Amino acid sequence: MSELADIWVVDDDEAIRFVLKRALQRKGYGVRCFDSVTSITESLQRSSPGAILTDIRLPDADGLSVVDTLETLGIDIPVIAMTAFSDLDQAVSAFRKGVFEYLPKPFDLEQVISVMERALATGEPVPREQGEESGGRLLGESQAMQEVFRTIGRLSRSDISVLITGETGSGKEVVARVLHQHSPRSEGHFVAINTAAIPAELLESELFGHEKGAFTGAHSRRVGRFEEAAGGTLFLDEIGDMPLALQTRLLRVLAEGDYYRVGGRDLLRADARVITATHQNLEEKVRAGSFREDLYHRLNVINIALPPLRDRMEDIAILARRFLVQVASELGLEVKQLRPETITVLESYAWPGNVRQLLNLCRQLCVMAPGEQIFPDDLPTELFSRDQASAGDNAWTESLRRWASRELASGGTELFGRAQAELERVLIDCALEQTDGQRQKAAELLGLGRNTLTRKLQKFDLERESDELPGHQAAAGGT
Repeated sequence: MSELADIWVVDDDEAIRFVLKRALQRKGYGVRCFDSVTSITESLQRSSPGAILTDIRLPDADGLSVVDTLETLGIDIPVIAMTAFSDLDQAVSAFRKGVFEYLPKPFDLEQVISVMERALATGEPVPREQGEESGGRLLGESQAMQEVFRTIGRLSRSDISVLITGETGSGKEVVARVLHQHSPRSEGHFVAINTAAIPAELLESELFGHEKGAFTGAHSRRVGRFEEAAGGTLFLDEIGDMPLALQTRLLRVLAEGDYYRVGGRDLLRADARVITATHQNLEEKVRAGSFREDLYHRLNVINIALPPLRDRMEDIAILARRFLVQVASELGLEVKQLRPETITVLESYAWPGNVRQLLNLCRQLCVMAPGEQIFPDDLPTELFSRDQASAGDNAWTESLRRWASRELASGGTELFGRAQAELERVLIDCALEQTDGQRQKAAELLGLGRNTLTRKLQKFDLERESDELPGHQAAAGGT
C-alpha cells in the first residue's frame, strides 16, 4: 500500500465524510471529500484518485453513475459503494456495474480500511468466508442478511456450484431461486428436488431419468431432473440425506459432465448448474463416513450460510409486514397492521421454525385476527410460553449490544449517556402506561421517589422542546 494514495469519498452526510476522512488519514491516505456526483465528476475531468468510496443515494444522482464516468474517461480504479438502504437488487446491480465492494451502513471502519488496502494493493475483491422468504424475494436489514446479499451479488456473473446451509425453514430454496434469477442461466429452467422426500430406490431415476423397461414398472422413457434443468439450474435440497451409492454417481456426473439414463446407452451432457442445500453438518457426516468427502468439496465451492431468524431479530418486523400484505393479496382480505407491542412480542420469540414459521403465523393472523390491527392477545399462546419469556428477557440486551456495536462502528460518541437517557424514558413511559398516568404508583413500581420521577419527566419535556427548535438535528446518521 502506498502512503501517497489518494482516496476520494463521496457522501452527502457531513458526519460520515468526517469519520471516513479521519480514519483513512490515520492510515496515511490522502483524502478528498465530495457531497454530490456532480462535484466529483467535475474533479475527475482534471485528475483521478487511487480509489473512490461513494454512497449510492446522493441528492443529485445515483452514486454508481461514477462508475460510468470512469469508464467514459478511461480511468481504471476501484470503486467501493456504500449505502444505508441495502437490498438484494441493489447489491446485484452494484456488482454488475463493476464495483470492487459493496458495504452497507452502518459500516465497521476496520472493514472499510481492510477493503481499501486490498483494493489499492491488488485490485482483487475481498475474499468471503466459506461459511423462506416468499415470492422469490429476500428481505432483511441485518448484517447477516447484508452479507448474503453481497455474496449473491458477487456470484451474479458466475454459475459456480454453491452449497447453502441453514436451519429448516430459514429460506434455503428462496436463496437458490434468487441465485438462479441473478445468474447467466436465468433464461433456463429452475428445477428443484428434495432428495429426502423421495425413496432411495426411485431417486436415481428421478435425477437421471430411465429408459422403457429399465426396471419393473418402467413402462415408458422418463426424462430426469438433470435433463429438465439443461441450460438452467438444478437445486438439490437436503443433499445430506442422499444415499452413498447415489452420491458416487452424482460425483461422477459433476466431475465428468455427462451421464446415462437408468438402463440407457446414450451418453447425455449434464448442462445444469448444481446448487445444493442442507440443514445438516456435512463435515460431521464426512467424519462419520455417511457423506463422501470428495463430493462435499465438489459441492462446497462457495458456501452461503443462512442465519436463523432468532439471530436476525431486526428483520422480523420487515418480514411480518411483507407477509401480511402478501397473504392478504392471496386470500383477497384486508391487510392487517401489527401493533408496536405485538412486534415486541414477535422479536422476543426464538422462532424454532424460522422464516417459514413466521410466514405461517402471518397466514393464521390474516384469517383469525378480528380487527384491522393485530394485538398481542391475537397471537397464539406458544409465543408466551415460559421458555420463550425467559429467552425474551435477554432480547433487549442483545438489541442494546447490536445498537452499541453499530454506533461505535460508525463513529458514534457519548453512548453511555444516550443509552441511559433512553432507558429511563422507556421505563417511565411503561410505568405510567401501566398505572394509567398515576405518578405515585409509577414511581413505586420503578423504585423511585415521586419527586425524582417528576424531575425526570420535566427534564424529558425540556429535551423534547429543544429537539423541536428550528435548526436542531442529530449529528450522526447516514443516507
